[in-house]
Amino acid sequence: MKNHQYAIADYNLKVAKNELRAIHFLDEETDKIDNPSALLKHFLMTYFLDSQSLAIRGQKISQIMASFEDDALTYLDKNAPLSKIAFYNIALQLLQFKVGEDFLIDNSITKMQTLNLPIADVHDPMNLYDVICAWYLLLNTHTKYGVTLIDYLAGEGYFAQNYNQFDKPLIFNGKSMPVYDTNNLIREVVYVEAPMDTDNDGQLDLLKTEIIRPKESNKKAVPVIFTASPYNQGTNDADGEKLTHNVNLGLKHKEPNTVSLSDINKKEKEPELPSARNVEGKTRKAEQTFSREQSYTLNDYFLARGYAVVYSAGIGTYESDGFRTTGDKYETISATAVIEWLAGNRVAFTNRTDNNQIEAYWSNGNVAMSGRSYLGTLQIAAATTGVAGLKACLVEAAISNWYDYYRENGLVMAPGGFQGEDADVLAAETYSRKKSAAEDIKNEKKWEIQLTNITNEQDRNSGDYNAFWDKRNYLNDAKKIKADMFFIHGLNDENVKPINVANIWHAVDPLNISKKMILHQGQHIYINAFQSLDFTDMVNLWFTNKLMDVENDADNLIPNILVQDNATDQNWYEIDEFDEDENLKRFELAKPSDDSEVADDKVSFSDSLDEKDFEGYCNDINKWENDLVIGGSDTPINNNRVVFTFDKLLKDVTINGKTHIHLTASSSKDFGMLSAQLIDLDEDFRLNTQPESVDHEKIQLGYLWREDNLREFKMSRKKTPFKKIAEGHINMQNRNNAYQVSDLEANEFYEINFDLQPNVYKVKAGHQLAVVIYATDFDKSIRGNQDVKYTIDLSDSAVELPFNKD
Repeated sequence: MKNHQYAIADYNLKVAKNELRAIHFLDEETDKIDNPSALLKHFLMTYFLDSQSLAIRGQKISQIMASFEDDALTYLDKNAPLSKIAFYNIALQLLQFKVGEDFLIDNSITKMQTLNLPIADVHDPMNLYDVICAWYLLLNTHTKYGVTLIDYLAGEGYFAQNYNQFDKPLIFNGKSMPVYDTNNLIREVVYVEAPMDTDNDGQLDLLKTEIIRPKESNKKAVPVIFTASPYNQGTNDADGEKLTHNVNLGLKHKEPNTVSLSDINKKEKEPELPSARNVEGKTRKAEQTFSREQSYTLNDYFLARGYAVVYSAGIGTYESDGFRTTGDKYETISATAVIEWLAGNRVAFTNRTDNNQIEAYWSNGNVAMSGRSYLGTLQIAAATTGVAGLKACLVEAAISNWYDYYRENGLVMAPGGFQGEDADVLAAETYSRKKSAAEDIKNEKKWEIQLTNITNEQDRNSGDYNAFWDKRNYLNDAKKIKADMFFIHGLNDENVKPINVANIWHAVDPLNISKKMILHQGQHIYINAFQSLDFTDMVNLWFTNKLMDVENDADNLIPNILVQDNATDQNWYEIDEFDEDENLKRFELAKPSDDSEVADDKVSFSDSLDEKDFEGYCNDINKWENDLVIGGSDTPINNNRVVFTFDKLLKDVTINGKTHIHLTASSSKDFGMLSAQLIDLDEDFRLNTQPESVDHEKIQLGYLWREDNLREFKMSRKKTPFKKIAEGHINMQNRNNAYQVSDLEANEFYEINFDLQPNVYKVKAGHQLAVVIYATDFDKSIRGNQDVKYTIDLSDSAVELPFNKD
């Protein structure tokens, strides 16, 4: 284990005293103690829960070793000078490290340093003030199992002894503590009236909204964490599968055009909306409840810490009105309408018929959003409206431009692992309103029209950027963002590709808001409950600042950009910039390293395979990827790509940003596509991109509350021959941009420039970088198995790599 904690707020003796008093480690009795060992014994007696007898607590202390000779109870009862080593011998055991297995007695301070655990700057031997400060820091230190010691204590019931004895909210080291009894949470449902009528029934759409809040919010308003999740009310997987598109189709020639962005983003006339419902009455009591939501464990964590959590699936979902639209302004309104209600600026009702209004009287008007993927996407969508009340967004693996999700440079391009999915498929899958038989029958024909319109407008025939995609490009309105933004994204995410976080990061850069970003080495995952990083603590610090208005220096303590190292496990580091397109190093693609034949500075490859081999690759993407990079002359794909390798590196090099591909190339047809991958080529152990459970340990999110699994990225158990760093694709007819189509004549050479996905990646000394040029991507592009020959002019082809400055 190597610990990385960024959310420990600065403190001094006065702060430590006041906050330890607030959580009952200091009181009038401790004020009388004048011996450091006696004070530490008192802390330990308090640590082991007041509900247990003095004898039991002493028994527990005696099971801890303070030195080779003495257990902690014996050592402290001597009232001898308290050594720093003895304190940290005790501390490591409280942090659940085992003597003889994890560390050696009397080597505690060195072990703390090795584990990167914080050590108090105290005297040796320690005085009373040293003990107070060191104990305070210890409570804020991560245990072996990825939570602070104070959170571990809370999960064991420390605050639950008597919740009423503690202030609510209770702030300790700048973070909110779990002093709310989750056995008394209130669950209720309301229906928010949104300013739209997407099913054209003559009434404004009502949005089912589920609320979970502390009982205490009846008397004192609390901040809100809102998750807009189209999956929250269920999905129609069978419908999505039925609608999934056939991708074994050939690329076609596109008629050239001179389309401009102004042609694409013309504003449409807003439809006239129905009148708002007449309010027939007002109440503070909801009429509907629910048993269990599709929760996010980070939200569960905050329910014990004085926040309300709200879920809404939006238009076209079960018990809501409207139709799904996959990412356009109406889904944005689905999110902002709920935020407006939480901020006191919109009407909601207790049911769908009586027009009995209910207000969010329990909300303090400060709203944050949370969630991953579609849930994070709707955060960006809502934030770009500048909606009042939205203070912060925790944006995980989110789409910033739907074109970059389903298309790329004039090509239909599936999210990794979801060949044939498109905007219409996702709309069908999330149209859970259909789960009501009455609603399904009533709206069947109108829904079919809506779905057909999405299918037609998404335009799988061309793959071009058009008005449909422009309406789903949140970057257009990024300048309107007022909420503070915290982005989290996987550098190996092939579902929502890293270009999405890079582009929104650049878009918010000039804005006067707080912006943070964590780039991890995972795929499309959540990163809370990790052993090596205090992500949950950082979010607690951040939300406590943004939603509870606590001055805790969150903006300075949390790094602006934090990156997980790909070359070693459990290592995180800060960088100043991401994807700045500076310090590019050019490498000429002069000579292939495979057995591709070069004639007159030109090299060619095919895009067709025997039918059996084609079907084999369609059914085994891993084999295709492996053969693409390292397959020899005996592999079916040998003539379907060209590989270029560069000299072995003499020192470690970090790539930061987008790799630029410059090719002078031709196609034997009047259409064509080019793809490229940047490869780390060498046998080595590599960090897995899917985290594993750590010792099957579960993290308590509160006392007798929900749990989360502790996870961590681990090194592969076997060496792998290569690692894909980044990839990119382009339709040769879209060589100028994604919306303009240029002509392409067979066997004519054209300059083709495109970028690979941005990354931050350390290439070790002794490794080689390689670039693979090919056409069809069996995992993501359409696959026509067409008899097309591509030729690259090596006299004018190169790659530019974004190396970090030395």
